[in-house]
Amino acid sequence: MTRRHATAALIAAGFGPAAWAQGTPVEGKHYVRLGQPLPSTPGKIEVIEFFFYMCPHCNAFDPLLEAWVHQLPADVSFRRVPVGQQLMLKLHQRMFYALEAMGAMTPQVHSGIFNAFHRGGVQATDEAAVTALVGQLGVDTAKFKQAFNSFGIQAKVQQGSKLAELAGAQEVPALVVGGRWRTSPSLAGTPGQSEATQGQQALAVASQLLKLARA
Repeated sequence: MTRRHATAALIAAGFGPAAWAQGTPVEGKHYVRLGQPLPSTPGKIEVIEFFFYMCPHCNAFDPLLEAWVHQLPADVSFRRVPVGQQLMLKLHQRMFYALEAMGAMTPQVHSGIFNAFHRGGVQATDEAAVTALVGQLGVDTAKFKQAFNSFGIQAKVQQGSKLAELAGAQEVPALVVGGRWRTSPSLAGTPGQSEATQGQQALAVASQLLKLARA
């Protein structure tokens, strides 16, 4: 799904800012309150997505999320936090943070990684394969290797994993809004719905949580 189609889907399905006007999301059902608020950016309402690249649900959610992020107002900041316990997922965490440190984590590179994994059959199970992948997406591989193996990237992985633990993000994709509430397509949606509909509902809940954060 392209960003334009994702935006149209959000509007057509009625999951814009007023989507829950007839009944606000219910705490404990459509979202949960974190036991301990997460650190947040001063002066901003932060939205964090927890995800990993090999997750098919994250892949389905990403174009909807990307379209929603581009409509966020100025008082909202957004960032992604890759998660994972297995060695391969930690490898992909390092890839993400290395690209971010280089300033190379553009929307095109981000979606290109998803496409490579879920449409191109790429596995990227070691450093050489990860480097080859980002090189195919136009990234300077020499600079990437330097960033990938830096101490700072290892620290970023540890910080991201700790943040996911504090957020209780045991399933992905998941969104944390204002450091206080967590929602997800599986929480906001209902069994039997399509992934697109569940994703749209998660974003509608997140929009309402932004209003709650302002209040």
